[in-house]
Amino acid sequence: MSEYVDANRAYWTAQAPSYAESADRAWAAPEPEWGVWRIPESDLHALPDVDGKDVVELGCGTAYFSAWLARLGAQPVGVDVTPAQLATARACQKRHDLTFPLVEASAEDVPLPDASFDLVLSEYGASIWVDPYRWIPDASRLLRPGG
Repeated sequence: MSEYVDANRAYWTAQAPSYAESADRAWAAPEPEWGVWRIPESDLHALPDVDGKDVVELGCGTAYFSAWLARLGAQPVGVDVTPAQLATARACQKRHDLTFPLVEASAEDVPLPDASFDLVLSEYGASIWVDPYRWIPDASRLLRPGG
């Protein structure tokens, strides 16, 4: 992995304790909220119908977005490079009685099969913290035709 991947992991490991409380609030929110302004999905309509869809979230952090997708009927998989963030996600899964796979990996090199998802997204993680020339091709590899 790239040197900056190690730097990102170290940064998010240090930040993980401060995200635990906000993660629990985000997991409890009634619908997806977008960005720092927390605009409700019901106002934006940015997501397609995800019911029954296989979705992977790259750079999921505490996986609150994957939790929202699961409640909308998707089968999400959260991918993040930081074990401490994934530990928070697992704790939230237990508190909110909602489970889905969480994979420790960089969005540059996701250890999941080609063409296995209907939707690939990064609400914050990979889209900002990972080299777009590396994560976007891998995201494309993960998409099924028509995804």
